[in-house]
Amino acid sequence: MGGEDLELGRLLAAAEAAPPGESVEVLADDLRKRFGAERVSFLFADLVGQRLLRLTTRDADDREGAAERIDLRGSVYDAVLRSQRQHVEPDGQGGRRVISPVTNRGDCIGVLEATLQNADDTVLAQIEDAAHALAYIIVTDRRFTDLYHAGRRTTRTSLAAEIQHQLLPSSSCCEAPQFTLAAGLVPADDIGGDTYDYTLDRETLHVSITDAMGHDTNSALLATLLVGALRGARRSGCDALLQARHAHEALLTHSRGLATGQLLCISLATGTCELVNAGHPRPLRLRRGATGVEEVQLDVNLPFGVAAPTPYRLQELQLRPGDRLILLTDGMQERGAAAVDLAALAWDTRASHPREAVRSLTSAVLDACRGNLKDDATVLILDWHGPRRDDLSDVREW
Repeated sequence: MGGEDLELGRLLAAAEAAPPGESVEVLADDLRKRFGAERVSFLFADLVGQRLLRLTTRDADDREGAAERIDLRGSVYDAVLRSQRQHVEPDGQGGRRVISPVTNRGDCIGVLEATLQNADDTVLAQIEDAAHALAYIIVTDRRFTDLYHAGRRTTRTSLAAEIQHQLLPSSSCCEAPQFTLAAGLVPADDIGGDTYDYTLDRETLHVSITDAMGHDTNSALLATLLVGALRGARRSGCDALLQARHAHEALLTHSRGLATGQLLCISLATGTCELVNAGHPRPLRLRRGATGVEEVQLDVNLPFGVAAPTPYRLQELQLRPGDRLILLTDGMQERGAAAVDLAALAWDTRASHPREAVRSLTSAVLDACRGNLKDDATVLILDWHGPRRDDLSDVREW
């Protein structure tokens, strides 16, 4: 094991030994001792990707106790998160300000910022390694503390919003050799019941996007029942068709209301996607060699919870390497959001990472609604690279 690996191993071990919530301080102490780092802080990205919240450390006496909120759009932090590259600039006092992305499997958790008096290429590389280690530390620690969950909240959270957040995966982005996936949810002023979910097993990627009808706590409770039924069925080995039936029966049994949804099971070996569409907007698809965005023509079954004898239909969609699939809820298309040309924006962002394309789409809808959505707006983007292979360099050729 090389010296850098030993340093990282030591850092991870020290962070693991610290109480949950103090791992950032452990890393800051390490950077001070090894490199003389000053003003070390970690900045969280909030839940909707609009702001950062700075978590200061003990050397930031002038900011102790401050909960500094920073608008992300157009800032240097925005550039770092988008490019996933370290940024270095003079700090105006003879030192260098270093900002490194803190990211795990594509999930942009935030950035690590520090000031260094001496920072050669070797030191900068080790700062990058420390930021990468911090991502793993936070992913582990947030199982045991609310510090990082609270850090992602830059606005007041209602009971309905709290329920909704807990239904979502812990990460809004996932990268694997076969695919890259990212999602975003912009909640309405009066929560509208949207959720998205995904999980990866050895052979299959499972994806869902749902919209529980109604608003506020009622829709959040309906969404809880729906997601619980889907996850329970999925974890017992059910395919998309059986998951749909379980969700439908749960809503009928408990008479909680109606919900639309789209359930996908994608074979990692072949790219074959089996899906059920329960009254949900059809997906959009960008295909390499195409000249625009197309709506995938799927049969649409009735929503979950409708007392009708029509059975759900399992449909098949074959993904090709280079495909981008975009799943939406109707909040991305209705009322004020209808002013956004989603197809044109999806085309314009076709070369962007799914994480950045999601931000562009949700930001456009939020702007069109002047920050006041009447319904939740949710989008999930899946880039299919193809079966496992070492070289994915051609995936972004258009």
